[in-house]
Order: sequence, then structure tokens, then C-alpha cells
Amino acid sequence: MTATGDDTVQPTPPAAGPDHRAGFVSFVGRPNVGKSTLTNALVGEKVAITSSKPQTTRRAIRGIVHHPSGQLVLVDTPGMHRPRTLLGERLNDVVQTTLGDVDVIGLCIPADEKIGPGDKFINEQLDAFPRAKKVAIVTKTDTISRPAVAEQLLAVSRLRDWESIIPISALGDEQLDVLADELIALMPLSPALYPSDAVTEEVLEDRVSEFVREAALEGVQDELPHSLAVTIDDMVQRDDKDILEIYANLFVERDSQKAIVIGKGGARLREVGARARAQIEPLVGQQVFLSIRVKVAKDWQRDPKLLGRLGF
Repeated sequence: MTATGDDTVQPTPPAAGPDHRAGFVSFVGRPNVGKSTLTNALVGEKVAITSSKPQTTRRAIRGIVHHPSGQLVLVDTPGMHRPRTLLGERLNDVVQTTLGDVDVIGLCIPADEKIGPGDKFINEQLDAFPRAKKVAIVTKTDTISRPAVAEQLLAVSRLRDWESIIPISALGDEQLDVLADELIALMPLSPALYPSDAVTEEVLEDRVSEFVREAALEGVQDELPHSLAVTIDDMVQRDDKDILEIYANLFVERDSQKAIVIGKGGARLREVGARARAQIEPLVGQQVFLSIRVKVAKDWQRDPKLLGRLGF
């Protein structure tokens, strides 16, 4: 066991043989190519929220993959993009900082879309990180025919001299074991970096706030997804019942957005609460009372002070 600065005792990472490998890998790619879905599939537990909306991931989230021959620390980052707001600039900074520290970068390219300017732009950016080994991951292979997958693999191979090119389907659980083996083989020799029961570094409050944001993203259109942010005011255990009370704030940028999130007679906000509770209760192992207050923080994506208060 090891002691931390707050006098709590943490499990010691398990002993490993001389051939054990461990290190950090980050998946990059255009928004909504399946990076978070892939991270969750490899970890075997939901540590990063997913959505069809771009820029769902807003910070570097670590998920830990345990394997007999090694340990992978997956760092899920925001999608690379050309920023339009101060928030977008800070998200790109998160990506740049992360990629400078990892051992392997995996460029995710969907099998069902032709390689476009965005993919080529991101591939070119990878030259700024010579320390990291580069692999290509062709995602969503379950959505097209095998000949079409083969054609995409050939196109991807022309982008650069990859360490490896792996076709996978995270939702179909196809080739994930092959991907894990390939990534571990590229890691440095090292003992395990995390205890064998660790799945993420995310604290409970952060995971809860992300589940609320994910629920709020469902069904919204246009620019509203970018305007949503969630903070947790308090989490209180009821003494008399096995119920965890959670008090959350859901921020938007304008009054018109607030009306959309709440819905007629509060109907949509109740749906958001129900979807969020369905994910939070298995995480905390008990019934949850969830209170969500919708608040307006005008143009928070462009306001340095508001960004700081919201954790960016």
C-alpha cells in the first residue's frame, strides 16, 4: 500500500514481470469519429460520455486498461478543430499538452467516410509530436462491406508510415483485443502505473456532471450543445434512507436556450433528469435524488472568468 498527501492509503500497483509494459496512448481525430466510444470499449466501463454532437469531450479523461502483458492508460481528449471561441482554444491546448506527453498517438478515421481535409490536417499536426509512435485506427468497420474497409485501409496507409494500421468496431467489439495487443507492444517496459482495480482518474463529481451533460445533449440542435456546461454544487447522503442527493447546475448562454432545455412545463428537464439518473445510480450503487437548476451564464464560452468558474 502507498500513502498519499491526504493520509489516505491507496492500493499499490500490482507487481509485474520483466517483460511487462505500461504507458500512455491518446486517440485523436475529427470530432465524432468514435474516440470516446473506443476508450469506453477498451476500458470495459463508461468513463467518457458519448454523443453524436461534436466537441462532446472537453477535457483529458484517463481510462485504464489492464492486460496480463501490460497496462494502457488511455487519454481521451477533445477533438482537434479550428476554434471559434476561447473555450475552443483551451480545448485545443488540452490536446496539444496531452499529445506532447503520451507514448503512442492513435489517429482514428471512420471506415464509412472518405479521408477529407480534416483528417489530413490532423495527420499533419502529428509531426509536431516526434516522441510519440503513430498508429492508425480505422473505426466503425461494422458499417460497411469488407471490400470497402480494405479500400479505406489502403487510403489510410498513404497518409504516413504508420507503426500499425488496425481496423476495429468498438460497438461491435471487433478487433479490440488486437488493438490492445498492438498498443501494449509499443509501450515502454514498465511496471503497472495504476492499481489493478482502477478504471479512471475521474472523481465521482466529475463523472456525475458529465452524465448530466450527456443527458442534456440528447435531442438538442444547432449550437446549443456547445453552450451547455454542468457543475455540481453538492452531493449529500440522506441519513434516514439509502438515497444520494445531488444538486447540479446546468448552464446555458442565453435565456432562449434556457427555455429550450427546460421545455414546456419542465417536461424536457424531467427527461434529462431521468436519463442522467439511469446512468448515475449504477455508478454510485444506490437510489439518487437529482436536482438540476438551469442557469444563464451569458456567452460563457468567450468569457475567461466564467470559463474558470466552470472548470476550463
